Amino acid sequence: MQMGEGVEWGLHCCVTLAWLGDEGPVSIRKLAAWFDLPQEYLKKRLQALAKAGILTSTPGVRGGFALARPPEQITLMDVVVALEGADEAFRCAEIRQRGAGAVGADGEFGRPCGIAAAMRRAELAWRRELAAQTVADLMAHAPAGAERTRRNYARMGD
Repeated sequence: MQMGEGVEWGLHCCVTLAWLGDEGPVSIRKLAAWFDLPQEYLKKRLQALAKAGILTSTPGVRGGFALARPPEQITLMDVVVALEGADEAFRCAEIRQRGAGAVGADGEFGRPCGIAAAMRRAELAWRRELAAQTVADLMAHAPAGAERTRRNYARMGD
């Protein structure tokens, strides 16, 4: 399974916006410069997060993005689903029911195969882990980042 780079971008932006919460909306220009990312691609990711209710988007000269809810209420899974969709990573096509291998199975296919069941258990564990971690947890693992972020943001100016 491979997630797009937008998930990393989205999560880092959420943490940064949380640290800059008192600054009001942060412009897409500043966020793109902050991480040296292409502004239009980043904007699409952040718009998806706004559509999902993770960020707010304020239009205008003083506009930008901010967290829509407290960091404790935004899970990593929220961000992943907003940017990658909710589809399961593994999709069983039941190929065991096709071709010569299916001849004589007589009811053997009434339950999901062991492969589908194992993949589903693994995905559920992955989803549970991401749902248990919040933006606030990420912030807690990098406490020095908060002060550095505020200091560097103040140096950026308008």
